[in-house]
Amino acid sequence: MFNDIRTFFAALACLKTSRHFKSALWTIVGSMVFMAASQTTAYGLEFPMTTSLTLPTSKNLTASGTLPSAALVGETSEMALVAYMSQQVESAREKAGAKKIAKALMNVKYSWGEKQFTCLNNLWNKESHWNYKAHNYRSGAHGIAQALPATKMAVISDDWRTNPVTQITWGLHYINVRYDNPCNAWAKYKRHRYY
Repeated sequence: MFNDIRTFFAALACLKTSRHFKSALWTIVGSMVFMAASQTTAYGLEFPMTTSLTLPTSKNLTASGTLPSAALVGETSEMALVAYMSQQVESAREKAGAKKIAKALMNVKYSWGEKQFTCLNNLWNKESHWNYKAHNYRSGAHGIAQALPATKMAVISDDWRTNPVTQITWGLHYINVRYDNPCNAWAKYKRHRYY
């Protein structure tokens, strides 16, 4: 595999292009290598290395055209955003990461403070123990917020079964719309054992 990578970079270095195109190309290659090294999994699933790149053996490779710098910045920004979002999802699969993301979303989107987080923590500890895979087979409720029916979370995103950030986002939205804040939802839960 390392010989293939070495061959690829040697062929890439031989490309005859303008200075701007070459720097843009190296930026893209560097970003892709960084993402591949930092994100070895996609949603916890391992993917085997089944693809390979075969380059012609000619040392006289040429590339034509130029990359607009705005397009390069946009693509790089999008890749960085995707990497960040993927990192958030992976972090939220653990209880501590889910709490951290919920707290951040609460503060930014709803301006709820520490007291509200304490209520939310109590509520979702009782409902799911912050487990995004939690499922009540009797009622059909699913996820960290125990949405019932679980398909309600599709208004946020279709990945609600496997994405804890989607579940947290939906749960906070539901609490905001229905109860105004987590402490009101927690009070309802303490009275009726559901919210």
